Amino acid sequence: MARRMLSGLALKGIANSFSLRVASRSHIEQSLRTYSSITSGDSDTHEDFRPTNKLDGSGISMADVIQLDIKKNPVMIYMKGVPDAPRCGFSALAVKVLQQYGVPIGSRNILEDTVLKEGVKAFSNWPTFPQIFVKGEFIGGSDIVLNMHQNGQLRELLDDIKGDNTKRSEKT
Repeated sequence: MARRMLSGLALKGIANSFSLRVASRSHIEQSLRTYSSITSGDSDTHEDFRPTNKLDGSGISMADVIQLDIKKNPVMIYMKGVPDAPRCGFSALAVKVLQQYGVPIGSRNILEDTVLKEGVKAFSNWPTFPQIFVKGEFIGGSDIVLNMHQNGQLRELLDDIKGDNTKRSEKT
């Protein structure tokens, strides 16, 4: 008899606990909807953490920045990550191929600035990254650079670029 009472109490306790959890869950879900920090138009990032365009109000366009980059750097790569720490396999491949020639490589990380990313795509009329420019000319992505390396065209293109095997970064 005592055993039956204990099991009955245990079942009531479990049932009460379950109903409290269900009630608590709906209360939590309601609170999350009320205090959500997700903004409309971008479901991934709160506006406080979105990248900002540093060019706003400066009178300099993104096309001007890209033009300066490719003029200043005989080899310029817009990539995911940086040459010392690529953030995708295609970017890593392109850097590895280019580094074999000992030429200085200018780079910009398109993951840090969505305006830059879209600006480079518009400038080159090419949708994917990395994007490699040599002597001011758009060459293509990692597959094209690899193919040019394999057939000797890249060596011919880079022969007159004197490098001291140093890499330029976004700060140059």
